[in-house]
Amino acid sequence: MKALVKTDLGFGNLEIQDKEEPQAGKDQVKIEVKYAGVCGSDIHTYEGHYKVAAPVTLGHEFAGVVVEAGEGVTAFKPGDRVTSETTFYICGECAYCRSGDYNLCNHRKGLGTQQDGGFAKYVIARKDSLHHLPENVSFQEGAMTEPLACTHHAVSKTEIHEGDIAVVIGPGPIGLFTAQVAKSRGAKVIITGLTNDKVRLEKAEELSIDHVVNIQEQDVKELVNSLTDGYGADLVFECSGAIPAAKQGLDLLRKKGQYAQVGIFPEPEVQFDMEKVIQKEIRVVGSRSQKPADWEPSLELMNNGSVNANDMVTHEYAITQWDDAYKAIKDGEATKVLLTPVE
Repeated sequence: MKALVKTDLGFGNLEIQDKEEPQAGKDQVKIEVKYAGVCGSDIHTYEGHYKVAAPVTLGHEFAGVVVEAGEGVTAFKPGDRVTSETTFYICGECAYCRSGDYNLCNHRKGLGTQQDGGFAKYVIARKDSLHHLPENVSFQEGAMTEPLACTHHAVSKTEIHEGDIAVVIGPGPIGLFTAQVAKSRGAKVIITGLTNDKVRLEKAEELSIDHVVNIQEQDVKELVNSLTDGYGADLVFECSGAIPAAKQGLDLLRKKGQYAQVGIFPEPEVQFDMEKVIQKEIRVVGSRSQKPADWEPSLELMNNGSVNANDMVTHEYAITQWDDAYKAIKDGEATKVLLTPVE
């Protein structure tokens, strides 16, 4: 089978290879991939900013059909429509595993990073990471469960009350999902971006986000103050991974506001205005990936229509068209890109 493989670390080194078709082992399932989403971390990996266990097939956002169930698998059978968590291996013994926080296990191995992922015709997943797709969730939407689960994880780390003003910085897929999840919890959401985010800001309007702001054309702090009697936003979700955005987020918050860092910074060390954190008694929380408890609620958000994932897809390419997919993302033409396997 053909697979899109990161052959070595550094910029590029991503190529189509012919790989042996995998077989399901004990407690594993073999999935025929229908769609796989391109994540921001896949872009970082391609550009050499994110380390993976090269050589490895990328792709950790996917959905498909079970074609083989290994020994010990009873809850899934061939023909089932499924998606899978990214977790392929955990130690099962540490405090984080015992509490269900698999995303924090030091020994965790993930699909598409340490284990071959979904940018291929078939992928092997562990049975405990699988989820059935609900009736109203398509394969395309199912392939976006992982990023939605990441945003569900982030929003769940905050306390949202009906009518709270939440600012989401960054209108990429993670920002758009975060905005929709926050709205589903009762928040009034402002999402911000730049002029080169034109396509994504337009998508935010299509998704009925309450306020869509190009900060190069509109003063977002003025808007926040007008909506809060000058107090400031109740919550900020920083989804861009841009240092100036983090600084802006702290400035927009009210005293006793909540700040969640969702986006990944390109550099491991950043300057952070701790004086604002102290003086305004801001609650700061980080959010890493997702965990099992985020998946079923995320699938239900799509199933009941609270989150519109389908309309976020702007481009579809075969895995052999990686260069085209990458260009569409980097040029700002795409919101969410899905890849399809080839024979």
